[in-house]
This record gives sequence, C-alpha cells and structure tokens, in this order.
Amino acid sequence: MQMRRLLILLILLICLLVPSRGAGLAVNGEVEMPEPERLIALTFDDGPRESTTGRLLDGLRERGASATFFVVGEEAEKNPALIKRMIAEGHQVGNHTWSHVQLEKATPTVALQEIMQTDALLKELLGEGTYWLRPPYGLIGAGLEKKIQVPMVKWSVDPRDWESRNTQKVVQAVLKDAKPNSIILLHDIYPTSVNAALQIVDALQAKGYWFVTVEEMLRLNGITPEAGVLYRTGAGA
Repeated sequence: MQMRRLLILLILLICLLVPSRGAGLAVNGEVEMPEPERLIALTFDDGPRESTTGRLLDGLRERGASATFFVVGEEAEKNPALIKRMIAEGHQVGNHTWSHVQLEKATPTVALQEIMQTDALLKELLGEGTYWLRPPYGLIGAGLEKKIQVPMVKWSVDPRDWESRNTQKVVQAVLKDAKPNSIILLHDIYPTSVNAALQIVDALQAKGYWFVTVEEMLRLNGITPEAGVLYRTGAGA
C-alpha cells in the first residue's frame, strides 16, 4: 500500500503540473486517472483508542486511503504503537492538546502547556517534525495564534458523529456536503464513526476522489502552510 500511495501522489503531481492533459491519463491503458481537484481529507479527533483506531487503520490500509489524526496526548501516551503505526502507514499525525482543553477559555499559559506537552510526546515517539494543531472545538483564544508555531486545521464538513452515534446518518451527512478539497471531521473513538468512515471512503473513491492528508492536499493545491494560520479547506484558510 505504501508503494500505491507514492504512485498516487506522483500521478497527482503530474496532473497538477500538466493540467492540459486533464483527467484522461491512463496507467498501462487500464486505469483512468481522476481530475487533480478531486482531493479530499478525512480527519479524526480525540484518539487513539485501542478498540477502534486499530480497526480504522486496517480499513484505510486496505483501501489505500490516507488520513490525518489529531491525537489527544493522554490517549497517545497510552497507545504509542498506534501512533507509530499511523506514521508508518503514511498518515499525518497532529496535536489535539494533552487533555482536550478548550483553548479559547484557557489562559495562554495553560493553553501553550497543553499544546507543548503533546508536541513533546509526539517528538519522543516519532522524532523531530512539525505536528500541526487542531484546537478542540476549532477555537483558540484571541491572540493565541501568534504564539502557535505550526499550522492549524479546522474543517469544512462536520456530520456531528459524536452526537448521533449513527453510522448511516453520518455517512449521509458527509456525502451530502463533501466536495473537492473538503476537510471532513470525524472521531475515531466511536465504532459507529469508524464504520461510517470506511463507507465514506468506499463511496467517494467510487466517484473518483483521492484521500490524502491535510498537508498533502494543501501542498498539491500549491499552498505553503504557515504557522498560526487556521486552514478550513484544502484550498486555503
């Protein structure tokens, strides 16, 4: 699957660099390539959880789909193998604070401590890197963005999976609103959301969508991610 994913990214880059060829490129005369704008990003918050995240990773690997996981430090500390597996299988790992604190209500000192503690754990587990931030509830305190040293990610499609805990409602809500460069919000701590995510991948891949990480989607759209900027779609902030 890693080789397939690398091939996907190479083809997408070629499509972006040679737009006049359009969607009609074929591999070995058999596989029709989708239009380059058919990029989409699945993102998962609040995990990892042993009982659900592993099954999700299995399903994504089977489908050759990449995702972005914004992990809570407390949960990551309990499940280091899952965090390492995410990176090994080509996913993006980001920071969702240590204890899911509401950053817009926390003092700057507490907010930065929550972020830095999770960042330190991710660097310990995965090595030096830039671990993007998703603020819990998508909000941060006024002025705090100036102190954030990494790009931040919100979302453009929110099926409120945590509220309904209903697989089919979540699938229907996402398929209704999903479009090229959407960032979809889900939570890998609920079995119903894992089921929904895999059905969403199947349905959108059948329509020609390519599931990439948020960072990949931004870069493939020619966007250089900036620290302290909150991105809501793959087309920009």
